[in-house]
Amino acid sequence: MKQTVKPGPTPENWDAEALFLKAQRYAERMAASDGDGWEQPFWSSLSLELLARAALSNVSPALLVENDWTHLYHALGFEPLERKSPKSITVTEVFKRLSGIYPETFISENHSFCVVHTGRRNSELHSGEAVFEGIASSSWQPQFYAACTALLATMGLTLTDFIDGSEAGVAERLIAAAADKGAKAVLADVEAHRKEWLALSDGERASLAESAKVWATRQAGHRVTCPACSSIALVQGEAITPSVVKLDAEQSLVVETQDYLPSQFECVACRLKIHGLSRLAAVNDNLAKRFQNTSTYDAAEYYATEDDYPGYEEDNNERF
Repeated sequence: MKQTVKPGPTPENWDAEALFLKAQRYAERMAASDGDGWEQPFWSSLSLELLARAALSNVSPALLVENDWTHLYHALGFEPLERKSPKSITVTEVFKRLSGIYPETFISENHSFCVVHTGRRNSELHSGEAVFEGIASSSWQPQFYAACTALLATMGLTLTDFIDGSEAGVAERLIAAAADKGAKAVLADVEAHRKEWLALSDGERASLAESAKVWATRQAGHRVTCPACSSIALVQGEAITPSVVKLDAEQSLVVETQDYLPSQFECVACRLKIHGLSRLAAVNDNLAKRFQNTSTYDAAEYYATEDDYPGYEEDNNERF
């Protein structure tokens, strides 16, 4: 079989290397700007979007294309069929796809920061609001560099491949300092809840612990021991693998399993709540480890053909 239409190189619109180099150029402009002015966070937001698009294109340029087959055709290296500007997906969709493809690298904290930071950029460009004016560098730089580190890791790169070596060193110290600060904050929160728990009477603690046990049994999630009060609590998260379905023929059951990455913790006994994988890890490894959700179904019901007309009685076509 002969291929009669052959693709050329990926157009610059969607080429990972071209996007990366442009992100790098904006990062250089960011570093050269006044750290206390609006330009530095502004250029950082532009650089962040392009770096994210480069990471997604590195998986496949097709993932950047809006739902139009002519644009997809062009992104795959073929000559465009129409004279219209190629359309890419929104940056929020870029982040969503990256978090789905790399859930253990581009974690929820990275995802959330990127959406907020590029959202500020949109307000800067499309409204009269000066959102970057007076914004403190400490409020965005650690999260920015952490997100960049995650995006670069998906391409097998590090910060030193993206920014100047001395700046990369500063960035790594900022990331470490922010992580340490976050850990101290969450540990203090755990300790505060522990003290409040111990201040209760024995009867109150026993009643609340029993209620928490019942609550956790009825809710979806991974059951763990609360670090503050030792009651049964729940960790919930985001699916990171496709579900795996297996048939247990002996018991006529279908068992469906799926791996999850923790993103939040809740204890209804002492009211402790923790959001974010990094904060969970700062408390203890047990809260941050991957867990598996298992569901069991009756095989006959699972494989039963779905009724095309639910709610309707069968027609009686007998002739009298």
